[in-house]
Amino acid sequence: MGSSGPVGAGLAPVETAGHLLEKIRQGNVYAQGKKKRFRLASSALKVLTLSLSAASTIILGLQSLNFWAGLAFALVALVTLLGAVESFFNWRSRWVLMEETQYRFQRLADDLEYLIASTPAADLSYDRLQPLFDEYQSVWAHLSEGWLQERRALNSSSGGQ
Repeated sequence: MGSSGPVGAGLAPVETAGHLLEKIRQGNVYAQGKKKRFRLASSALKVLTLSLSAASTIILGLQSLNFWAGLAFALVALVTLLGAVESFFNWRSRWVLMEETQYRFQRLADDLEYLIASTPAADLSYDRLQPLFDEYQSVWAHLSEGWLQERRALNSSSGGQ
């Protein structure tokens, strides 16, 4: 989503600031949507895993173990499967990564809005916008690197599969 051209290609500094602010807001919306999705998946899986684990423990404690013991062992197997699925997708880590990204985009938008509001249009220059654009690019780079680190860690812990 980052720009490949120079910040001020053909736009006045005020227009460039508005364009950059829009890009930052788009990044924030992207991170927010992903964060919600990952948080929901992480929470749902955790609740399901805990419920199945608790149910299997209760069932194993019942007197009549024939039917219930089989059901409990099936639930324990499902808990094991869900644990493996969660570690594969690692939704919690992805959710936290999106939370951090969203914070950084919001902070950057606040800084840019303040710069625009506190600087007369004639004094707003590319030199004053460049650090904000660089930080915008840094947010995307950090997000991408975090994503790649998660994938690498998962790949090395699963034996490269």
